[in-house]
Amino acid sequence: MSVARHAQDILSPEFAEDPYPSYRVMRQETPLVWHEAMQSYLVSRYEDVERAFKDATFTTENYGWQLEPVHGRTILQMSGREHAVRRALVAPAFRGKELQDTFLPVIERNSRELIDAFRQQGSAELVGQYATRFPVNVIADMLGLDRADHDRFHGWYTSVIAFLGNLAQDPEVTAAGERTREEFAAYMLPIIRDRREHPGGDLLSALCSAEVDGTAMNDEDIKAFCSLLLAAGGETTDKAIASVFANLLRHPDQLAAVRADRTLIPRAFAETLRYTPPVHMIMRQVAEDVPVSGGVIRKGSTVTCLIGSAGRDEERYADPDTFDIFREDLNSTNAFSAAADHLAFALGRHFCVGALLAKTEVEVAVGQLLDAMPRLRLAPGEVPAERGVFTRGPASVRVEFDAA
Repeated sequence: MSVARHAQDILSPEFAEDPYPSYRVMRQETPLVWHEAMQSYLVSRYEDVERAFKDATFTTENYGWQLEPVHGRTILQMSGREHAVRRALVAPAFRGKELQDTFLPVIERNSRELIDAFRQQGSAELVGQYATRFPVNVIADMLGLDRADHDRFHGWYTSVIAFLGNLAQDPEVTAAGERTREEFAAYMLPIIRDRREHPGGDLLSALCSAEVDGTAMNDEDIKAFCSLLLAAGGETTDKAIASVFANLLRHPDQLAAVRADRTLIPRAFAETLRYTPPVHMIMRQVAEDVPVSGGVIRKGSTVTCLIGSAGRDEERYADPDTFDIFREDLNSTNAFSAAADHLAFALGRHFCVGALLAKTEVEVAVGQLLDAMPRLRLAPGEVPAERGVFTRGPASVRVEFDAA
């Protein structure tokens, strides 16, 4: 198969500029596309992407070549009991009492520190001054790492995300990602060994001591998980916060509603995950021939699931190209669980373990930023433009407000 006549190739500059019209053409005309350069099938309809995340026929075998070169072997590549045990080892820190009691103060403090740098200026660029720094700083503090190394963490996660989004296979990007794995291991492994000997109240210490059914994580397991957490947790939350504000600022009535009623923040986040998700593509590999809309995916093939398209599927959502935090066909109550209506966190056994952490970070970020920025509006001439293909978000969100 080939890319539809009126759809831009996903590696083209035109697609990167605005992928949504091409997503629409793919859904309507060629819901199954073979992309020769990527050596992958593309699926674009909600029903097919949802199935890929729920059906065990769609495996994560592809992560062996996609993630392992930069992270090592992670929980995402595991299945069966191995996956269940590893997930049970790490999940407690990202839900319920542990998240609220131990890490909420860390999240709130990091947000305040970044906001304090511009709250009296009357203007800010929310991506560079806040969004790209906030989640990385939070994760580093959760792990109990040296705050002086925050810039290094940011550089590493940027390199890893570039590797994962290197659809055109630029050799320099590949080499930089592989170097990052070596640098991160050289940094983290001595710290992990020391934390086993001298545990504290941080997440890294908890990972070192965690045990389920007689199974614990070795140093390499913990290092790989920290690498995954830094990249995935940083990139997605970074772009989600920027996108929430970009979307709300384009819809002043909805921004006013959220300012007046902060319980609407989860609705704004959930709708952003549907409308402009931070991650537009997740790959799977099929264990056998699978019939989907538009044809059959052959056994052993890689499948690129277009989350950015699925969230705009006319067969699933009413008026899908409209941002509406009050829409009735998206349930915000379960939007951060494995029963979510949107697909931005995946579904099923590989549902994002950090979804509640992301929700907490976004709630804190939006709430504190709104408190610090009365009469918030876009700066004159500012039109937030999304950038990226694999992951995607506003390049800048310049705003003005009444200084405190």
